[in-house]
Amino acid sequence: MTRKVLFWLGIAIILFVVLAPFLWIYLIMFKSHGDTYSMGLAQFFVFKPTLANFKHAFTFTTFFLEMRNTAIIAVASTALVMAFSLPAAYSFARWNTGYGHLLFITISTRMFPPALAAIPFFIAFSKLGLVDTHIGLTLLFLYFNMSFATFLLFGFFREIPEELEQAARVDGYGRLAILWRIIFPLIKPGAAITAVFCLVWAWNEFFFASLFTRIDARVVSLGMPIWHGAERVEWGPMMVVFGLSLLPTLLAAWLMQRYIIRGLTFGAVKG
Repeated sequence: MTRKVLFWLGIAIILFVVLAPFLWIYLIMFKSHGDTYSMGLAQFFVFKPTLANFKHAFTFTTFFLEMRNTAIIAVASTALVMAFSLPAAYSFARWNTGYGHLLFITISTRMFPPALAAIPFFIAFSKLGLVDTHIGLTLLFLYFNMSFATFLLFGFFREIPEELEQAARVDGYGRLAILWRIIFPLIKPGAAITAVFCLVWAWNEFFFASLFTRIDARVVSLGMPIWHGAERVEWGPMMVVFGLSLLPTLLAAWLMQRYIIRGLTFGAVKG
């Protein structure tokens, strides 16, 4: 009995830690400035809802432009990452392409600090006219996410027995048919969790977005700090931008949750 009580107590604590920030964000969205700073637990939940924060955020910012830019860049970079990383990881896992050296070089692009790569990239992008463009930021995210995705997918491909492919070749399947009909259906959970990680990273990235964008390709992560003024913080409009920008990634994770759960446990059980 004691063990059961401790178990559910632990679950309750974990749920509180995970859900409390979301509850705070979405309540502040509908609070006036005075209600935001009200003290006490009762005042936190009992207040007069208002849409003034939404009006303020939509009027004085380029929120919809930023959301559009973020969606274009995040989705495009994630799609390109998966298109390049899937065959690359399969090649490393099945044929040991480069005898491990090429895989190490690929992974090493994530080993150095991002600030170290910012200067040469900025010089090159300035000369090529890619600063403050969707293509420029998409290529940057492709560069940094591809090594991570390749390494992650490499582990998933290694969990698929080679005997399945050998049996398919005996049955007369070609290499492309094996990849499409056998390997890719098995790798879906791993591909799903990799795509979600890449999408979330690209959606929330701030450092490179602040350096390589100005107006035209400005993303939503850059719109939040503007509400932190010298005299006070506009928590309401800030939480509107923050809360609405969270919804697409939460929706993507929810739609792919069954693949994500399978991907997290991929290869965990043998036999």
